[in-house]
Amino acid sequence: MNRFVLFVPVLIFFALGILFFAGLGRENKEVLPSPLINKPFPDFILTQVEEGGKQLTQQDLIGQPMLVNVWATWCPTCKAEHEFLNTLAAEGIRIVGINYKDDDEAAMKWLADFGNPYEFNISDPDGMLGLELGVYGAPETFLVDGEGIIRAKHVGDLNARVWKKYQPQFALMRAAASRKDEGAE
Repeated sequence: MNRFVLFVPVLIFFALGILFFAGLGRENKEVLPSPLINKPFPDFILTQVEEGGKQLTQQDLIGQPMLVNVWATWCPTCKAEHEFLNTLAAEGIRIVGINYKDDDEAAMKWLADFGNPYEFNISDPDGMLGLELGVYGAPETFLVDGEGIIRAKHVGDLNARVWKKYQPQFALMRAAASRKDEGAE
């Protein structure tokens, strides 16, 4: 009986390990949807990483549909998704970055070393814009239409598999923006 008690912690450890490994690689279906879907991007006045001191506001997010990607140099998953963001940018996808709880100099070095897929980066050193957006952590990506309305949110790295889910919605947003531009001419 006493020997059995000694093995209980080991059995619990193995059971937890099996549960952990079974959950790896699964898409989390329980992520809470953002209450900001179909609402305007939150108001902000922050500076640009690339041009320190240049002020940016939510008005800078109006025009063409875009991905707004929350990232940081301290985030290993951001590094994993960065190459795919470079690919999307090369395909003409407009991407704006939010450098979240990070140092602008470290961000500039990161972009120089790994490429810069972003049209521009918003510096959010204290994470207040991230808080307004309901960011859980980096990386997170928002689909924002040409009017500055948030249409979708993805928590985690954006990769080819995930992009297949959002690409049709993004294509529809681009088509709507093109029709609007044609109507304005």
